[in-house]
Amino acid sequence: MNSFPPESLLDKSQVSHSFDCAAATYEQQTSLQKSIGETMLERLEWLKLEPQQILDVGAGTGRLTLVLSQLYPQAQVYGLDISHKMLQQARQNAPSFQDAFICSDAATLPFADNSIDLLISNLMLQWCNDIQVIFAEFARVLKPEGALFFSTFGPDTLKELRSSWAAVDNASHVNHFIDMHNIGDALLYAGLTNPVMDVDRFLLTYQDVMPLMNDLKAMGAHNITAGRSRGLMGKGRFKAMLAAYESYRSSEGWLPATYEVVYGHAWGSQTPLESSSDTVAIPISQIGGRKRDI
Repeated sequence: MNSFPPESLLDKSQVSHSFDCAAATYEQQTSLQKSIGETMLERLEWLKLEPQQILDVGAGTGRLTLVLSQLYPQAQVYGLDISHKMLQQARQNAPSFQDAFICSDAATLPFADNSIDLLISNLMLQWCNDIQVIFAEFARVLKPEGALFFSTFGPDTLKELRSSWAAVDNASHVNHFIDMHNIGDALLYAGLTNPVMDVDRFLLTYQDVMPLMNDLKAMGAHNITAGRSRGLMGKGRFKAMLAAYESYRSSEGWLPATYEVVYGHAWGSQTPLESSSDTVAIPISQIGGRKRDI
């Protein structure tokens, strides 16, 4: 189940290289990622889990991996990422976890079937071409009563930048992001149960577009889609994009950058709780989401 148009497909080697280049600056440029990770941890505490084997997929510099080990001191915690240099930073940040960090592709997890109690993934799925393959791997390694928690970006993410480039040419300049409902369908198709999805929205503001572009590059999020322009970009096209972005400037003088964050959780192939006519499943946070500035 691949909902990406061909021009939006990502080259895995370029994804790895992009995050290798960003590894040294990543921690200084990720206030949004930190905030989203903290929200996920709050949701974990709400469910009162007692996992013994935990896997953090897309661990990056290991911040969330380390916090998980502190929240669940009885558990064996692993952090997995496709970027060697991100994991080098993770090992420096958590010297006692040298062997717990694994460099691998999320599409081929090096873990046995039914071996993980809790799988968490913060802002990794948007870097995968086929989430169905990823969710199938998640379902394979999760125990039947195991829990999956994840976040990813939805289609409204960077809508201002995407629209501004669309006013200039037809090339792919911004990554493709999957709708919440399609993600929920993919969870069910993979055999995961009782999926719960909700959306939050963040609004970052900038004085001009260049700091936004620099932030995206520093966090490894610059354009690596198949449909990107391969030649040198003329100054005229870039200036035209900047001019188009100016239409979004607020009355206070700020340029916005929207991030739509999709949160989800699901269980392994068998739900740990029997449902009845007296129970109802509800999202952890309000469906439809909130909008907040950071």
